[in-house]
Formats: sequence, structure tokens, C-alpha cells
Amino acid sequence: MAHTSGKYADFEGLREKAVALRRAGRSLRQIRDELKIFNNDILNRLVKGEPPPEWTKRPRAKDDLRARARELRLQGWTYDRIEAELGCSRSSVSLWVRDLPRPERRDPREQAKLAARKRWEHELAVRDEKRQRTKTAAATEIGELSDRDLFVIGVALYWAEGTKDKPHARRERVTFVNSDPGMIRVFLAWLDLLSVERADISYRVMIHETADVDAAEMYWAEVVQADRSAFGKTTLKRHNAKTVRKNTGDEYRGCLVLTVRQSAELYRRIEGWWGGISAGATARLR
Repeated sequence: MAHTSGKYADFEGLREKAVALRRAGRSLRQIRDELKIFNNDILNRLVKGEPPPEWTKRPRAKDDLRARARELRLQGWTYDRIEAELGCSRSSVSLWVRDLPRPERRDPREQAKLAARKRWEHELAVRDEKRQRTKTAAATEIGELSDRDLFVIGVALYWAEGTKDKPHARRERVTFVNSDPGMIRVFLAWLDLLSVERADISYRVMIHETADVDAAEMYWAEVVQADRSAFGKTTLKRHNAKTVRKNTGDEYRGCLVLTVRQSAELYRRIEGWWGGISAGATARLR
């Protein structure tokens, strides 16, 4: 349809066609090309009040931020807090939430408490970052472990966490109990160094009866890379009316007990090795 100099005279007729095209899902460019309306002002007037089809709407990168800013404003947050939380400019925050009601003015004492809490949260974050930097730097200082390093570590580890033989209770058997998976892995690596076969090691979980026993057994089986059939019966710590558990939550998986079968001779050697380490350290004190 070609138009002459008076092509916009029948405005209402053009509007009916433009609206029909708009409702059929056409974009402004498609309507422009079909009706030969190359005046943007006229084109916009022809489709005024008709929403654009969904497929023409482009997602804006700040839509999520805007929605979050409005959510926080409705919770009573100030511009300053929203700006700090989202990392946006104050002008953007103002634009996004200016139609929302202002939050009620807080009591000065409450404001002071809030400010103190924010400062403390910031201080905790700074401390945590420093703590992590220290740990990372310390880990790199260890470097690669030699067999000698692992041997001495394993002896000390066992003497700290393993079962001991007592004159009143003979227990010349290598049994190691711990809740730290890292400790368990180090102990297994040490046994490998001593040429102890994995088939000669038995496993057993010790855990509170109210914990997720099945999940704990699966977890420890994965840590030691053994089939659950290699595990003995789990030992449950029974409760009474006065029991108060502090080790709770999804991260609690009890302890793993590792026992080396027929290990009396190995136990005696460990005791001797520890005696040598202790004597050597004592000599350095003089």
C-alpha cells in the first residue's frame, strides 16, 4: 500500500491495520515495512496502548538487580544499604525504587546497633580472608612429602590418636579412630608405606544413634575407597534423657575405626618407633 503526501489523512484506518498487525505479533519494524509508515512518531501513535509481543522484549542485564533492590526496599532497607549490598549506583537505586514507600525511620539506638553489627560483619569477613591467606601460604610451605616425612608423621599420628597397650589391658593391636577424613587418608597412606595390605584392614563407623547412619557409612566408604561390605557393624552411641548433642547437622558423620588384623608385631614396632622419636626430641632439649 503506497501513500502520497496525504498518506496519513486516514489515521484511524491506518491505526486499525497497525493494531491488527501488532496483535498478530508483528514488531514495529514489520508494521513499518508492511504499511510503509516511515515516520517513527506516527508509527508509535498508531500502536499506542498496544503492548509489544513477548518475542520482541529484550532481557535487560539489570532486571535481576532491580527486582532485588525493590525487594530490599520493601523490607525497609535504606538507599545506602541497598547500594552497598548490590554494588549499584545511588541513581540506579533511586530510579528503581522511587515509587515505593519510604521505610519507617529507625530508633537511633536501633540504628547504632545495626551499624555496629555491620562493622562487626565486615571485621569478621576481613579476619576470615586473612585466615584463609595464612592457611593457603602455610600449605604451600609443606611441599611434597618424602617417604621419611610420611613415616615419622604416621608414627606420631598413631601415638596421638591410636589405641595403646596398657599393663592392665593388653591391646597389642593397631586400631586408629578419627572423625577427620584428612587424618584417615594420611593414616591409610602411612599403612601403604608400611606395605600393609588393604585386605588386612577392617572398618567400622561409630556414631550417635540419632544421626543419619546410612549416609555416614556411605561417606566413610568413599573416603577409604572401599566397598561397604568391608565395614563391620556400626557402633551406635545410645542416648538417655540427659544427653545433649553438640555435634549435629549434615556435616556430622561420626568417627571411623580402622583396625589392622593380626597386627601385634606392627604395634610393637610402632611403640618402639615412637620411643625413638621421643628420645631424639628429648635430646634436643638439652
